[in-house]
Amino acid sequence: MSQTVKIQNKTMGVIVEETFADSIQFKIFLQTIHGCLSSKSDLDFFNGMNFLLHIPFDILKESVITTKVDVQTLTEKLMNKSLIES
Repeated sequence: MSQTVKIQNKTMGVIVEETFADSIQFKIFLQTIHGCLSSKSDLDFFNGMNFLLHIPFDILKESVITTKVDVQTLTEKLMNKSLIES
């Protein structure tokens, strides 16, 4: 099973589309987004290696955020591993 988070802005298009194989990482990322919206702060995320994300609050609040759950084979899961999970 894979979970996808998509942040899409009407003027910028798709800002983030991340697919997670680990449900805990998916939940942490969703809680980070929710916390930024609740506290009216910028979304900043860095996985410590190769994924850096900074979305100003004004852009984040005007964006549509959707999630999706898909069932995948093991091969598809390994090929679609998220940069955040790496």
